[in-house]
Amino acid sequence: MQITQAEAHLPPGVERGPATVRAFHHVLVNSLIANVTTSYLWFALTFWAYLETRSVLATSIIGGSYMLLIAVCSLFFGTIVDRYRKKPIMVVSAGVPLVAFFLAGAIYLAFDEARLADWNGPVFWLFVGVVLVGGVVESLRNIALSTTVTLLVPPELRDRANGLVGTVQGIAFMVTSVFSGLSIGLLGLGGTLAVAVGLTAISLAHLLTIPVPERRPTVVAGEARPAFDVAGAVSAIRVVPGLTALIVFTMFNNLVGGVFVALMDPYGLTLFSVEAWGIVLGVTSLGFVAGGALVARFGLGANPVRTLLLANVGVAVLSMLFAIREVWWVYAVGIFVFMCLAPAAEAAEQTILQRVVPYRSQGRVFGFAQSVEAAASPVSAFLIGPIAQFWLIPYMATPAGRERFAWLLGEGEARGIALVFLLAGTILLVTVLLALVSRPYRRLSASYAAAGDGRSGGRTEA
Repeated sequence: MQITQAEAHLPPGVERGPATVRAFHHVLVNSLIANVTTSYLWFALTFWAYLETRSVLATSIIGGSYMLLIAVCSLFFGTIVDRYRKKPIMVVSAGVPLVAFFLAGAIYLAFDEARLADWNGPVFWLFVGVVLVGGVVESLRNIALSTTVTLLVPPELRDRANGLVGTVQGIAFMVTSVFSGLSIGLLGLGGTLAVAVGLTAISLAHLLTIPVPERRPTVVAGEARPAFDVAGAVSAIRVVPGLTALIVFTMFNNLVGGVFVALMDPYGLTLFSVEAWGIVLGVTSLGFVAGGALVARFGLGANPVRTLLLANVGVAVLSMLFAIREVWWVYAVGIFVFMCLAPAAEAAEQTILQRVVPYRSQGRVFGFAQSVEAAASPVSAFLIGPIAQFWLIPYMATPAGRERFAWLLGEGEARGIALVFLLAGTILLVTVLLALVSRPYRRLSASYAAAGDGRSGGRTEA
């Protein structure tokens, strides 16, 4: 079936109402299972790699490689989401990780753990690479879930639905943070892999039982649909005043975020045992649940663009302060408050895109945004790992380094990492304050308001 450009703004499917919202809730529960599965193994892999190698460089390469693969694959994922129905896409995003995690288990059984833990050898990176493939393909679900909110939830409830997505992500983070550390400490890597394979199989089996009311996506007459539709994504972004600036801002935000990808776990593991660090992450991730619940209850206000930037002001200030002294509770409280703010920022970005971008282009736009944002993190992660490992950490351990920065950062084993956090937070704060007074901020706010509440979007195409 072919449609006009005007009709292309409307999502296909049944009239959105209580029945479709219930279907969305079922999909959300399944996403919780999938997120728990992937996060559980990913956290465990990071903990295990650092404990076995004691190398910040190794963990930064692992984290950076994950974000690099996300960046490369997201453009393709977004095109797939726009081209096919959402449930089959989610089935693929569960089936491929099941195969990958099973293969990782086979590699574990084939080699002794000493060889597996040698990060200078090929077996270590083969094992890590297989787990990474499973994690990256599972991220396809995130793009599909963002468009499923538009498909199944009425426009006036989408900010709250995005808050529920944040709550689910927070619950997954909390559960996996606790059990990943305990699993590595008590079960070891082999037991952890067995649990991950089992959870992935349960997620896939549950997903197959969920009905998602949706018609096959339609095609605009004469439209070209390449596998990597960068041009289609860019065209949809450029037509909305200020939206390009939002993508650039979030990309820069992730550039700073790459610092935390590389260094948060190593810093935490200098303050806590692996079991205790997992528990700390689990408890502090209650902030993620609380923040998502607040968004689900109260929404994001009349202007989510402003909400997004104000949340990032808070994140920047926290980044500057949460490692200012090597005190475990200061770090833990900072992480908790950060996790309270993160769902509001994420839900705001999702709500903005769902409102100003036509439904039939949302997969490509979400994929493009995820790609360019994710591309920033590997750059900083790959850079900051060697810089911290070979320069800042050794320098801050010298008498000269301690004398110069003790007044600001105090004393302790990980003052080099604390200095990196402080610098990253300062850069982010300056950037957000400039964004708040910029012209693109005002233009995107106006574009969001002009898009209206979209209540006519419940119509189906003929």
